[in-house]
Amino acid sequence: MTSVTTQHETNVAWQLSRMARQMPDAIAIAAPRHSRPEGRDAYHTMTFRELDEDSTQLAAALQSLGLRPGQRIVLMVRPGIDFISLTFALFKAAAVVVLIDSGMGRQHLLQCLTDVKPDGFIGIPLVQAVRLIYRNRFPQAQLNVTVGRRWAWGGPTLKSLRGWNANLVPHAVDAADPAAIIFTTGSTGPPKGVHYNHGNFCAQVRQIQEFYDIQPGEVDLPGFPLFALFNSAMGTTTVIPDMDPRRPAQVDPQRIVQVVRDWQVTQCFGSPAIWNVVGQYCEGHAIRLPTVRRILSAGAPVPPHVLRRMKAAIADDGDIHTPYGATESLPVASISATEVLEETAAQTAVGAGTCVGRRFSEIEWRVIPIDDEPISSLDGIDDCAVGEIGELIVSGPVVTQQYVTRTESNPLAKIYDGQRLWHRMGDVGYLDDSDRFS
Repeated sequence: MTSVTTQHETNVAWQLSRMARQMPDAIAIAAPRHSRPEGRDAYHTMTFRELDEDSTQLAAALQSLGLRPGQRIVLMVRPGIDFISLTFALFKAAAVVVLIDSGMGRQHLLQCLTDVKPDGFIGIPLVQAVRLIYRNRFPQAQLNVTVGRRWAWGGPTLKSLRGWNANLVPHAVDAADPAAIIFTTGSTGPPKGVHYNHGNFCAQVRQIQEFYDIQPGEVDLPGFPLFALFNSAMGTTTVIPDMDPRRPAQVDPQRIVQVVRDWQVTQCFGSPAIWNVVGQYCEGHAIRLPTVRRILSAGAPVPPHVLRRMKAAIADDGDIHTPYGATESLPVASISATEVLEETAAQTAVGAGTCVGRRFSEIEWRVIPIDDEPISSLDGIDDCAVGEIGELIVSGPVVTQQYVTRTESNPLAKIYDGQRLWHRMGDVGYLDDSDRFS
């Protein structure tokens, strides 16, 4: 196998390789060995160098199995080291990672998997069993790897790939080359497969790190598995929490507090449901988490009382941030708990709407008159005045180009204005005199 790879900077996997060179022996990932872990010894860890080498080994082995650039591989494994390493392996092999929420329901899940026309599945035994049962839906799925024990089927396992003698053949990618297909939640209609290119991912890493001033060497506790990928690209240690990310409201707050203390966590990422539970626990037990300087809470606005509780529990100079965006464009804007509690919550209470904050530096946004039909051009369309309600459209390097399933939705969701692409967020509101959207 090859060691640390040096791929073109437009491949998001290069970010991991860069961290492996800069801080090889720092811990990249820590995953609990068993339920209710106590202390660092209860975690399996992997350094940045080990993660880079492991993902390179897996990429080389997958190439030996016949994986070619641009092929679509469904990845369905549990959150942890294998998920992160396999994702970077597929990026390194220039494949397209298909990520889908298994909690969307059987009918939606099967339809999405059918629509995406996968070339293979890398998944736990249950996923491979479902693939076999419905194999007529996936005639192209020839490259299949079991993560765990094989049952009645053959083929390689993840464990066997780690022992293969293979060398990675690097494939240079352009920023516009496909990197992933990530499905929308389906909360506003049938789930759609969103085309992510390497440029989108690189821009996300750049914008998140810049906006929140995230430094290499920080320690993050992500309640959402995908955020661990950003951590690995930013030089941040990921500590996988002992929780079910599909059921954040059922999180055990005592376990979260224990992990934060064991690992001196500096940042946490999760839904408002997590912080509602953890905040109540901290308040009720007079618990402080002084190492935590930053909490990111995404998926919905965080109620002021939850912000107030959590802000009282973390570092005195810490804050809670609520990023705003969508699967098709993330991140777009962000607002801090300080700004909400000191200003916008009072405005929201009297009907001014929920403020999502200020846009990220590489995002452009406009509020235009509401139109329920496709918009082919912005020619002749004037922006709404400050305070005037309209629909929000956004443009920038994190904005994805298209849906690759349910493609009939593209004309309604995208506006092509010369060389610039705009995404219609589907949200109605206004820009205030501080250029914040509410």
